[in-house]
Amino acid sequence: MYDHYQGLIFDMDGTLLDTEEGHRKAWDEVLAKYGMKLDLDAVVALNGSPSWKVAEFVINSYQVDMDPHSLAQEKFAIVEEIVLDMVKPLPIVEVVKRYRGQKPMAVGTGSMHGFADRLLRHVGLRDCFTAIVGADDVTNHKPAPDTFLTCASLMKVPAKACVVFEDAPLGLQAAKAAGMDAVDVRTL
Repeated sequence: MYDHYQGLIFDMDGTLLDTEEGHRKAWDEVLAKYGMKLDLDAVVALNGSPSWKVAEFVINSYQVDMDPHSLAQEKFAIVEEIVLDMVKPLPIVEVVKRYRGQKPMAVGTGSMHGFADRLLRHVGLRDCFTAIVGADDVTNHKPAPDTFLTCASLMKVPAKACVVFEDAPLGLQAAKAAGMDAVDVRTL
């Protein structure tokens, strides 16, 4: 089905791996310390963004004087353990298995690079991917095309010859901005 593409790029959270509950629990735990809660309906538009952008949104909605990077770091300090206990692959993993060793594949995620690497190793998928590009690997995050363009570059595949698998509007916009085809996995 994707044979005509030279490279395949996958978002991680919500596309390859079901990590949503773990991220939510980590946010709940951190924000409770400050008397705040995560409004899931309000932050859904930020899916695919780095944690500091979610933190910035929460801080702004509560109109408190906090550093979003520090708040995101607090969440990051506990999220890995929580997510590792709950993570499971999503159905699009079948595409990864189908093209493993046949085409270069990369992960372009709003999560931090090291975290993505550990999660993919935990579920036994890390060796399927030529590259991982995390939030700490680019300056401009989704919906900017940088994450996916960096993936293509690391795979040594022209951007126009890549397809991106995404579950979030910001990621789908980023794929389009990169000149790549995109598959909205929510519609599969």
